[in-house]
Amino acid sequence: TPKAYSIEITSISRNTNSAESFSLKVTDEELLDKAGGIVQGMSGSPIVMDGKLVGAVTHVFVNSTNEGYGIYVGNMMQNYK
Repeated sequence: TPKAYSIEITSISRNTNSAESFSLKVTDEELLDKAGGIVQGMSGSPIVMDGKLVGAVTHVFVNSTNEGYGIYVGNMMQNYK
C-alpha cells in the first residue's frame, strides 16, 4: 500500500543533465525502524513538497541506506520522448 514518508533534501545539484539532481535523507522514524531507509523497489517513488510533485527517488547510497538521490520532475520531462 502506498504511504507517505518524510525526507529532507540535503543538497541540490545544478547539473541539468544528471539523474542525481539532489541528495535526500530519510527522516521518517517509521520507515527507518521498519526498513532502515530506502529499499529496493522505491526507485521512482514520487517526491512531493508543499503538495507539488518535485521529483522522484532514483537510488540509494551504497554505504548509507537512509540516504539517496532524486531527480527533478523537469529533468524527467525533458528526457521523455
